[in-house]
Amino acid sequence: MKGFRFTKYTPTQDPQKNTFENLLNIFLQLVTMTGGDVAEALSWLTNLDKQYQLTNHNYGIGDFIDDLKEKGYLTEENQKGEFKITGKAEQTIRKSALEEIFGKLKRGKSGQHKTTHSGLGEERGTDRRAYEFGDNLDQIALTDSLRNAQANHGIGGDYLLTEGDLEVQENEFRSQTSTVLMIDISHSMILYGEDRITPAKKVAMALAELIKTRYPKDTLDIIVFGNDAWQIEIKDLPYLQVGPYHTNTVAGLELAMDLLRRRKNPNKQIFMITDGKPTCLKVGIKYYKNSFGIDSKILSETLKLSAQCRKLKIPVTTFMIASDPYLKEFVKEFTKVNNGNAYYSSLKGLGDLIFEDYRRNRTKRF
Repeated sequence: MKGFRFTKYTPTQDPQKNTFENLLNIFLQLVTMTGGDVAEALSWLTNLDKQYQLTNHNYGIGDFIDDLKEKGYLTEENQKGEFKITGKAEQTIRKSALEEIFGKLKRGKSGQHKTTHSGLGEERGTDRRAYEFGDNLDQIALTDSLRNAQANHGIGGDYLLTEGDLEVQENEFRSQTSTVLMIDISHSMILYGEDRITPAKKVAMALAELIKTRYPKDTLDIIVFGNDAWQIEIKDLPYLQVGPYHTNTVAGLELAMDLLRRRKNPNKQIFMITDGKPTCLKVGIKYYKNSFGIDSKILSETLKLSAQCRKLKIPVTTFMIASDPYLKEFVKEFTKVNNGNAYYSSLKGLGDLIFEDYRRNRTKRF
């Protein structure tokens, strides 16, 4: 039992798109929900078609499957002869997640983030200051300097331009940022009848696609953590599933710090999506577990890692998709030790919060 709870869902169909495009949008959503299980996604799609008449007598689900293979979204070329999605489908899923979560945002120049620091940099800014000895001549704001000369000396007679009239246009520094996104895959992410892992996957895919297309000089590493923590590739996100795990936040933070140590970017940060407290700790080769309340031993180790992140100037932003009072107390203490940020988010608003924090952190140095 996967623990999904379904509510009434009426698939939307865009009149500007043909039947294949509308079915593709629904199919990719279902593939994400099933963790990349194409057979199950097609079974769900067939049931939705039966209920909502997504196809007609001229174009059925069988035709759709043939088109998926012909257009390069599906393949049967594997040892078991099973349907598998292709790299093209994986990229389309990421793009769909980006449009769904960040679609309302205006696109800008790729690869750069403004900071609040000005001075010698790569791109002209809007700030002005008085000329100082040693400033490059190409930094002089000519129009502003001429206007100052007219205001200071008038326009009659010989035109006079002095050093005191000169203004310099500041250049802006551009930052590069390394981000580690930690995703909780403990059993509680599908427990209590709510699918929390699918929205978390969509946010991760949207953030990955955003960075890849808009900020290609930034880096994004993705970690999942349950009893242990391990790194996954961006292409693995559609297949991500929850396991029968506890929550080893310490293992996740240790791996995140190790990855960020290797990055040469000056700005580093950790985003953590979770729905619960840490309940697991690895001691030697054994696991120390306690799901009943907040265990002081596990909490102590977690806070110790939080303090180490602060010492290394790595802020941790926690996105808690649960609102139990004792969880808030844990997050409050964790955030205070790290001097990071915390949000108590519904699943619906998770993407907006992560993007806003990502963009805001691009405008400062840690």
